Amino acid sequence: MAGVLKISLVKSMAGRPEKHRKVLRGMGLTKLNRAVELEDTPSIRGMVQKVVHLVKVEEKA
Repeated sequence: MAGVLKISLVKSMAGRPEKHRKVLRGMGLTKLNRAVELEDTPSIRGMVQKVVHLVKVEEKA
């Protein structure tokens, strides 16, 4: 799991629980259609699982 994940926010945070908003902010996602590249670690994978319905994830080599 030493790769990189490209995570994009594809659905709005509006109306979502505060837990979801905190997870997205923790990953560095603040605006719609913005993307961040994060290291593929178990903690990041867990954060993605919490908000999988709001983001798009791509694996990079």
